[in-house]
Amino acid sequence: MDSFSGDEVAALTQGESFFVAPGERVCPACGERRLRAYVNTPAHARRPTLVSYVWCAACRKFVGTRAAHPDGLVFSDPLALLSEAERRELERSLVGFLTHLDELWDSGVLPQSFAA
Repeated sequence: MDSFSGDEVAALTQGESFFVAPGERVCPACGERRLRAYVNTPAHARRPTLVSYVWCAACRKFVGTRAAHPDGLVFSDPLALLSEAERRELERSLVGFLTHLDELWDSGVLPQSFAA
């Protein structure tokens, strides 16, 4: 799994937000419409935090970010039902975690839905 380049990350910030249009996008690295996103809020964060994962299911490039959780943003999280131990085990391997998220996308569980 490789990281997106700086120019590719900059390209990810262009266009509609994933909160507004949560479907797949065209990947700035490979040009395939396989760019996906998943966000969550860490259980033990000191302040409201939003963790974002953006990856391409085709070329396997990835970027992750942490930011302040926007006031009023509510979203679905199919992983919220996991216990803390199950979640920790799933996130132990980035490749395994993103593979699991790909399975959720391919089965229609993801993308998430958002409301403000």
